[in-house]
Amino acid sequence: MLCKAFTLSLIFFSLTSCAKKEKDKYASVIYTNGNIITMNDSFPKAKAVAVKNGLILDVGLNQNELVSKYKGPNTKLVSFNEKTVIPGIVDAHSHLTTVAVQAVSANLLPPPDGGAKDIPTLQKILKEFIKNSPTIKKHGIAIGFNYDDSQLKEKRHPNRQELDEVSTEIPIVIMHQSGHLGVYNSLALKKAGIDQNSKDPAGGTIYREKDGKTPNGLMAENAHFIVVYKLIPKYTNNQIQEMLLKAQEVYLKNGITTIQDGRTDPNGLASLIYTANNKKFKVDVVVYADLEMNMDNKTLLGPLMSEAYTNRLRIGGVKLSLDGSPQGKTAWFTKPYLVPPHNEKNSYRGFPIFKNIDKLQKLVDYTQKKGWQLLAHANGDAAIDQLIQVVENTKKNDGEKEINTVLIHGQFIRKDQIQKIKELNIFPSVYPMHTFYWGDWHRKSVAGEQRAAFTSPTASLMKAGLKFSIHTDAPVIFPDSMRLLDSAVNRVTRSEFILGPEERITPLTALKAMTIWPATQYSEESRKGSIEVGKLADFAVLSQDPLTIKHRDLIKIKILQTIKEGQSVYKFE
Repeated sequence: MLCKAFTLSLIFFSLTSCAKKEKDKYASVIYTNGNIITMNDSFPKAKAVAVKNGLILDVGLNQNELVSKYKGPNTKLVSFNEKTVIPGIVDAHSHLTTVAVQAVSANLLPPPDGGAKDIPTLQKILKEFIKNSPTIKKHGIAIGFNYDDSQLKEKRHPNRQELDEVSTEIPIVIMHQSGHLGVYNSLALKKAGIDQNSKDPAGGTIYREKDGKTPNGLMAENAHFIVVYKLIPKYTNNQIQEMLLKAQEVYLKNGITTIQDGRTDPNGLASLIYTANNKKFKVDVVVYADLEMNMDNKTLLGPLMSEAYTNRLRIGGVKLSLDGSPQGKTAWFTKPYLVPPHNEKNSYRGFPIFKNIDKLQKLVDYTQKKGWQLLAHANGDAAIDQLIQVVENTKKNDGEKEINTVLIHGQFIRKDQIQKIKELNIFPSVYPMHTFYWGDWHRKSVAGEQRAAFTSPTASLMKAGLKFSIHTDAPVIFPDSMRLLDSAVNRVTRSEFILGPEERITPLTALKAMTIWPATQYSEESRKGSIEVGKLADFAVLSQDPLTIKHRDLIKIKILQTIKEGQSVYKFE
């Protein structure tokens, strides 16, 4: 009797086990009828993909076979309707928390992204913003984002008197499109304690009027950063969360499933953690904390500094800035600017943030001792020289230890620096969007024809055998993924000039630099960046195939849907 009972239990266990195995093989959703560009060189195209628990179960060309194999009673079948599908776009570098502030600020962008084409128009936009914005009543300060002196009719920065014409009763701060300069009205300067007795801080400049003493309202680099952090309102956690969620929607509309916050201050870090703890992020967010601002922040020593996400948030490392921006003429060059900024000599080459290289060396050594990835902002070739030097020194001191460094922007990298970057295993994240937005300015005012043609040299990096990523640097511009693709492939300026045609890359290479290669930059290539078995089911659905349409039509592609781990998080209306 016992033997019979035992036999029956074995049969029952076997049947139950088989049923469980059968159930386990079923997909939660099978996507069909897609023109799927996988970014997997060994299997570049597919028609269908099966997903289970947010992961890719299988990818295939024969969608009937995939459906037959993985369709269960609860499996959803979703058609891509013959649209093109790429992996979710991995944001290689931007500033989520600043995009959040931008969302509640006056839009001072020039065309095609805004209307600030001259100073009177800029003043009008600010007046309308002050009149209508609820944030003015709440916080008593007007913030404008992304004016660009290179695109203003006057070809200069506004001054404090012109902002005083907008208002003398409310402090006004307007941010340059580079993010590295700002202009303040007289009341804002007064509230920040800036007057004729104020000295330029290390790594920053307070620009003066003709008397050489009185601040004219324009401040650059650390002079700007120190003051703007004093004046930006102290938003509540809920207010910042609301702003962050508005910013998140902008990224989702661009097919981005991993977002970076690339220079996070302590308040921004606390706000991101608050939002993550409330489980409000729909996609992954990677934080790179400003090292100097967060040197004593114990959060960097906690569990969030990890390759694993907690509520879709992790700290990926830290960031340092070695110079400023070429369009703002604060990037550090070895050769002078073609046209120096107002009140600067013809020998002006910009300036380093770290005039004392020993201080920089200690900071870089500290990041490597902690095992943190370092994002190093360096635009000018002199700043890149400085980065190469400190990484070389760190490598010598640490022997065989891998130095984990990402060069952010590297716009004016020289040909001779590329091999050094390769030898030191510095990952380049470059910025070809400048070819559209500031290519003409770089040619005619910043660096001249020859140097400008080599800005963000993606083809040369590829020829050297380097993987690289390309980024938007939002909010410098919107996180417009198709503008990013277009600029890397076409390198066409606002005036329709092709800037450095030999540095153009194919659409497929550009897409890799927006998906699988930035995933490599994050050390997440095992789970993101391509449509392969075992990876996250992160997809962007496009209106057209970037590999077959005319290159000049890339900018016309629309993001129709963004899918994160098998869940739709954005649909084009």
